[in-house]
Amino acid sequence: MGFFDHLEEFRKRLIVSLIAVFVAFLLCWSWAQEIFDFLARPLRRVLPPGQNLSYTTLTEPFLMYFRVALFAGVILASPVLLWQIWLFVAPALYRRERRYVWPFILAGLVFFLSGCAFAYYEAFPLVVGFLVGVGKSFNAVITINEYLSTAIKLILGLGICFETPIFIFFLARMGIVTPGWLMKKFKYAILIIFVIAAVITPTPDIATQCVFAFPMMALYLLGVGVAWIFRRRETETEAS
Repeated sequence: MGFFDHLEEFRKRLIVSLIAVFVAFLLCWSWAQEIFDFLARPLRRVLPPGQNLSYTTLTEPFLMYFRVALFAGVILASPVLLWQIWLFVAPALYRRERRYVWPFILAGLVFFLSGCAFAYYEAFPLVVGFLVGVGKSFNAVITINEYLSTAIKLILGLGICFETPIFIFFLARMGIVTPGWLMKKFKYAILIIFVIAAVITPTPDIATQCVFAFPMMALYLLGVGVAWIFRRRETETEAS
């Protein structure tokens, strides 16, 4: 495919993805309040009795529910998004490699949802508890949009980071990386992982960053194992 053919293909996949997200957004809009209540549980568990989230402008609750529905819509539409990603990269794969389509979608969905679940049930409560504990001497005035921004950043960020083994799989099948090369660059990967963890986490303390970085390092090593299992053999390279 030429450059403009790739652009046309990307446009098609982007349009389908946006339609899927829009439909999922409409489905989630009716449940936006319940979804936000679910997202707000980690904070409400640690807030002092009688305190709750706040808003400062008249339109803030509406915009917040809009963002909640959009956020939930992205998660709900993730199978379609993964399918469109596969269709975009499939032309670069050999016919025998395209049989991985359903394992790719299933594994990608499992890793993405696992990352979101880890963020919500483990990492996010730790961050919220730490931040509320630091400010326990003051009256907390936490706005709904500020809280939602932090929640979305952590949950989607870790959901995407958990796709690392899938990303490495494609690089290995395309012959761009090898297991040996990945292990040699592990020290640089650790540095990049901690930089990503520092960007995702709203706190500067190393302990909280380690909560995010250690699972990402484990996923990188898992990706090395995936690269070794599915690496391109010499016979495949000669056949190509």
